[in-house]
Amino acid sequence: MKIWTDADACPKIVKELIFKTAFRLNLSVILVANSHMAIPLSPLISLVVVKKQIDEADHYILEHVEVGDLVVTADIPLASALVAKGVVVLNPRGNVYSEDNVGEALATRNLLQELRDGGLIQGGPAPLNVNDKVKFANALDKELTKLIKQNSR
Repeated sequence: MKIWTDADACPKIVKELIFKTAFRLNLSVILVANSHMAIPLSPLISLVVVKKQIDEADHYILEHVEVGDLVVTADIPLASALVAKGVVVLNPRGNVYSEDNVGEALATRNLLQELRDGGLIQGGPAPLNVNDKVKFANALDKELTKLIKQNSR
C-alpha cells in the first residue's frame, strides 16, 4: 500500500500531514510532480519528476497506482479516472471521491471552468484553512485505516 500525491498543486501543509502519517504508519509516499521539490530524506518518501507536459503527472499516477493505494489530488478528472480503477482518492480539503460523488464533482468542475472561460466568474477555490487541515487529517487517517484493514485480510 502506497500514498500517491499529485504534488505540483498540493499545499505544503497537506504534504507535511502526509509525511507525518507515513512515518507514523510506516507507509511509502510517492510524490509525482513536473518540477523538483524538497522532500524529507527518508526511504519512505520518494519524488518522481515527470516531463513538463499537461497531465504528465496524472498519466504517471494512473499508470503506476494499484488498487489498495491511496491518492491525494485536487485534480477532479484524475480523481474520476482513479475511482473508475477502484482506487481511494482524497482531495487536499479532506473530501473522499467515490463512484457516488465523483461524477457530480466533475460536472461542477466543468461548469465552473466554462463560466471562468466565459468571464462570468473569476478566481478559483479559497485557500485552505484550519478546518480544511483538520478535515484532511481525519479523512486521511480514516481511509488509511480502512485500507490497512482490507490489505491485512
